[in-house]
Amino acid sequence: MKQFFKMMFASALGVCVAVMILVFVTISAVISMAATMGETTYIPKENTVYKITLDGVLSDQVLENPLDELMGEKSNLLSLKSLLYSIEQAKLNDKVTGIYLDAKMLSAGSASLEALRRALIDFKTSGKFVIAYADNFTQGCYYLCSVADKVYLNPQGLLDIHGLASQTMFYTGLLDKLGVEMQIFKVGTYKGAVEPFILDKLSDANRAQIDSYIGSVWGNIVNGISTSRSLKAEVVNQYANEGYLFSEPTKAVELGFIDALKYRSDVEELIKNMACQSGTLLKTAPYDKMIAVTAQEKPQDGKIAVLYAEGPIEQNEPASFPFSASNVITEKVANELIKLKNDASVKAVVLRVNSPGGSAYTSEQIWKQVVELKKVKPIVISMGDVAASGGYYIACAANKIIAEPNTLTGSIGIFGMFPNVAGTLNKVDLTMDVVKTNTYADFGDISRPMSDGERALLQGHVERGYQTFIKRCADGRGKTTAEIDAIGQGRVWTGSQAVEIGLVDELGGIELAITSAAELAEVEAYSVTHVSTQKDFLTTLMEKELENIKLQFVQSFLGSSFQEFAMLNQIKHSTGIQARIPFDIKPL
Repeated sequence: MKQFFKMMFASALGVCVAVMILVFVTISAVISMAATMGETTYIPKENTVYKITLDGVLSDQVLENPLDELMGEKSNLLSLKSLLYSIEQAKLNDKVTGIYLDAKMLSAGSASLEALRRALIDFKTSGKFVIAYADNFTQGCYYLCSVADKVYLNPQGLLDIHGLASQTMFYTGLLDKLGVEMQIFKVGTYKGAVEPFILDKLSDANRAQIDSYIGSVWGNIVNGISTSRSLKAEVVNQYANEGYLFSEPTKAVELGFIDALKYRSDVEELIKNMACQSGTLLKTAPYDKMIAVTAQEKPQDGKIAVLYAEGPIEQNEPASFPFSASNVITEKVANELIKLKNDASVKAVVLRVNSPGGSAYTSEQIWKQVVELKKVKPIVISMGDVAASGGYYIACAANKIIAEPNTLTGSIGIFGMFPNVAGTLNKVDLTMDVVKTNTYADFGDISRPMSDGERALLQGHVERGYQTFIKRCADGRGKTTAEIDAIGQGRVWTGSQAVEIGLVDELGGIELAITSAAELAEVEAYSVTHVSTQKDFLTTLMEKELENIKLQFVQSFLGSSFQEFAMLNQIKHSTGIQARIPFDIKPL
């Protein structure tokens, strides 16, 4: 009994300490934010160079966490929205003379990199310079930096151009050993999301679509590099095929990928001279300063609202521990569309979709509000790195769909997976028995295989869901259901391919989507307002912070295996029929 009370006291003390820490951290965060509220505007000095450090993870939007700075940690997240804004402001500001790209370990999708490339190319039209340097160039960073006026590499550095590959892990053998059978219901020849649970290698159809889409993405990357560097496409592929990334760095100079081998100090001295700066050190403005440059106010006839839908589509927000994504799409997006429809100051809406899909039910609710908003004012879709399956479902009814060339989209198909653990129970000598009043009263019992009647009901339900999906797409795109079915069947397309088959209207980024929305609304003078369904930091602090600490511990413990466990957990907690792309899209 004495030991019991000691343990109880220790647990209570631990809880009290944790609460006290959270209260202290919350108060400190509030003080920190209050102290910086009046310092949100940055005015560049003469001959400023905007230094963009290409490091960390790039996503459409980033919810700032004041705890990072408070605890002495550097935030490793970059917002595509903020980067595009800062490059535009650097172009317009007379005191900014150029951009210095310091390439490190940026993790980003190829569609996001394409948007940044386009912004940098536009920046160069102002006559200002863009210089890029890296100790080592990753493939994605080089694809972005190849648009620079000059590209420099450390004399002992590497230029990594190796091509694209897609790997799929199959769990069938593991499930067999555990005695678990996955009962599959799907529509779509190419809907490969279920294959890891029923096969031990890719089906021919799935292999063909992966080969098609990664070939299209790689072709766009090669064309971008070859155009920017005045190289033949064959030279880019030769570099990858010959494994030249492990050659002497002089090879990259010889073939025309790199302008010269220079140390960082030499490059920064060169940039200092180009910017007409005096003194011994290069004076730069970092990302967190340039995003605080205030845009010039213009006369306004109304607002164009940009609503962000980023992450998997779920019926409910998942618990933060242990395998949740930082961003999810729920019915909150539908609710925001209702608000924007009823806001008279908003003349048009851009829905920015960056999602692999998910819950078919939630996708339907968002689709409905896109349809309703379209009756009142224009809505244009801007697709990010991926807008597929449920991500395409929520986009298909818009007035116009705009995608990047390397956006992954389509995947029009649905599936459902239900485990049968009878084999597992047999291994441990557990048995089950049931008494029921009606035929399907025990529907969903995972301790036994489904009956033929249950299988027929579920397959019919999935097929009706698919017919609804292709009907939504056909109505939105002005096609017949047969035409959509022919390009549907769960097949994934790149943005470039999707334009050719009519799933997408035009290639471009969010800036094109905004101007298109303004044109449809017949508004010439407008402001842009950004809308997110994410909670602000203080609202989520008490809910998430302790769980995030646990999450970091689990990530550290599992290492490279974390993503596989995360995917399994996501499937476990997915409810209802799924409209989800069958791949995890890895950044360049």
